[in-house]
Amino acid sequence: MTDDRFFLDATGLLCPLPVLKARKRLMSLSPGETLTVQADDPAAIVDVPHFCAEAGHTLVSTETDGPVQTYVICKT
Repeated sequence: MTDDRFFLDATGLLCPLPVLKARKRLMSLSPGETLTVQADDPAAIVDVPHFCAEAGHTLVSTETDGPVQTYVICKT
């Protein structure tokens, strides 16, 4: 069973909601833990990496499968 604390389905949400929800979810994680975020908002391609850089989190990976992007963010 997957722990929902580490996965955020932000598909169907438009800017800035994917980043805002990711920020809120990351607050509950400990440094070093990762959050996987799925989004289909075209702006997320720019917003998620920018958020990680500004907040100091590490963007571990980015994958695209059709309209859905998957981001793995490591909390620092």
